[in-house]
Amino acid sequence: MNAHHKNGPQPQSGILDIRPYVPGKVGAKGGKIYKLSANESAVGASPKALAAYAESARDMERYPDGSVAALREAIAQRHGLRVQNIVCGAGSDELLQLLAHAYLAPGDEAIYSQFGFLVYPIAISSNGATAVIAPEKNHRADVGEILARVTAKTKMVFLANPNNPTGTYLTAEEIARLHQGLPAHVLLVLDGAYAEFVMANDYDAGVALVENHSNVVMTRTFSKIYGLASLRLGWAYCPPAIADVLNRIRGPFNVSVPAMMAGIAALEDQKFFDDALAFNTKWMTWLTVEITKLGLNITPSVGNFLLLHFDSAGQAQRADAFLSDRGLILRAVAAYGLPAALRLSVGTEEANRFVVNKLEEFLKWR
Repeated sequence: MNAHHKNGPQPQSGILDIRPYVPGKVGAKGGKIYKLSANESAVGASPKALAAYAESARDMERYPDGSVAALREAIAQRHGLRVQNIVCGAGSDELLQLLAHAYLAPGDEAIYSQFGFLVYPIAISSNGATAVIAPEKNHRADVGEILARVTAKTKMVFLANPNNPTGTYLTAEEIARLHQGLPAHVLLVLDGAYAEFVMANDYDAGVALVENHSNVVMTRTFSKIYGLASLRLGWAYCPPAIADVLNRIRGPFNVSVPAMMAGIAALEDQKFFDDALAFNTKWMTWLTVEITKLGLNITPSVGNFLLLHFDSAGQAQRADAFLSDRGLILRAVAAYGLPAALRLSVGTEEANRFVVNKLEEFLKWR
């Protein structure tokens, strides 16, 4: 039954059509639980970030610095960016929502790719705009398909690069071609949540595009390689006019002190970052080789997760249940239109070896 009474307060159009975002499940049977469903860091967070977080607990009565100046300085220094063009938020999710809120209205359209992150249609629809889906080819976003869907009503294009849940990416050349094909009033949002994991030399997260144009924004997060997902910390790199808009509409204290201090410490711990990247590269390669040997197809991924393709939706569901019963939680991706697939995040060495072992067991008696 619809809980919204027709005489009561009415949400704006589009909101009741939204399917709420459903995170990966948390529980499973079995003694030890291996949560491989949320693309969380397999190696946790930097000990320096944990210490900075603990230290920040001493002054809980104080408001944060609303300008998040120290964190923005640290981000700018780490990546060679213009500090005034950085806007921080409660995860990159908040910044994606704020961008949609600022630039979309009823009657507008925004494009995202077929297997793009499910937060995009939520952000689009919650502002009364229409979400337009561009088909992908081989689980890769397709520049031609995106550009073919641009109309006079198009105001934004959301592109996760690399994409979740597929792990595929567009090259720097493809991104440049996409941007060149967009009218100047269309905002291209490049979501680089997994950018730090990418080892491909034809990849570019979009810094130069942001600096040289007025209609490109790049978003990044501390949730993935830095392992600070629980703190909700992200940032956007924007042209000056867009940074100005976001700073007008964001919450005045939208980044907490513990998040800011942990973020700064994480950026300073280069060794931990390098080790986390090396760990991911090693185990992504190992998992890809071992699971392919079992006869499953894997979409080539540059993130910290793999999309495993089963023979059918039924087999994927059975595999999910089989693994769940043994304490292994993977991510069902039927909501993305991929009912015959499961997404597997890179875990600890123990978890990675265990999941391959149990997949082999499952596939033997399928």
